[in-house]
Amino acid sequence: MDRVYSTVIIFLGSLLLGVAFNMFLLPHEILSGGITGIAMIFSLMLPVNAGIWLILLNIPVLVLGWMKLGKVFILNSIFSVAVTSISMLYIPVMKVTEDALLSSVFGGVLVGVGVGFIIRFYGSTGGFDVIGLLLTMKRDIPLGFLVFGLNSLVVFISGFIFTWELAMYTMASIYITGLVVDRIHTRHIKLSLMVVTSKGDAVKKQLLEHLYRGITVTDGEGAYSGNKVKVLYSVISRYELAYVRPLIKEIDPNAFVSISETMEVMGNFRKDDNFKKVPGASQMM
Repeated sequence: MDRVYSTVIIFLGSLLLGVAFNMFLLPHEILSGGITGIAMIFSLMLPVNAGIWLILLNIPVLVLGWMKLGKVFILNSIFSVAVTSISMLYIPVMKVTEDALLSSVFGGVLVGVGVGFIIRFYGSTGGFDVIGLLLTMKRDIPLGFLVFGLNSLVVFISGFIFTWELAMYTMASIYITGLVVDRIHTRHIKLSLMVVTSKGDAVKKQLLEHLYRGITVTDGEGAYSGNKVKVLYSVISRYELAYVRPLIKEIDPNAFVSISETMEVMGNFRKDDNFKKVPGASQMM
């Protein structure tokens, strides 16, 4: 059921991209970013549909992702690219509004929602999404901001080929897309977790079995009750919180748990294996 749910979300997100491209962005020659934007440029200059270009240009990027990000991720990405490409073939290219600014804003929001949920459910739209995810494994950089930087290249290309006014609309659309993606995909956000519990060994065992995280354990004593307790401290990702919180509650409903956002982490914090042990990890990606 988890797999079916994930596939449905990726399908709907990819379909939303087709709607955004053909009904908001392409009619005004407002481009999306990265390889999708390049596919749009080719489709506007040559008599070949953007969906065909999208498939051809994504092949080398998906091969790289297969080697670095794993089979499941790339299969989801291929599925997403296929659904987006097919939807762009059948959804008519038509203007919802004559206002290019409104189209760039709403098109950017729709693309951001689609991309955000596709990535969160362990897939991608190919292109710069794959490159951005590879880079975020090495650096704690917001994915939307990183992809926005990579996509700026498309803006300059569109400015030279078309007009700089359309290039500015494209920049606005890409920027809005990046903001929305970062609202949905929050993997880069790290949280400090402190647990004060009388069942320290049980909580520690479960956390170590299900998370790729180091844990610091110290002895504590309740100032009012005088009871001996264990204090566990760790740093987790935002997605792992959805799993950690019910796990602790199940073991010790009376545990005191403090969670706060962490600005920066130095040291051996694993970025690439965050979800390998967590059940349903693809649903939290």
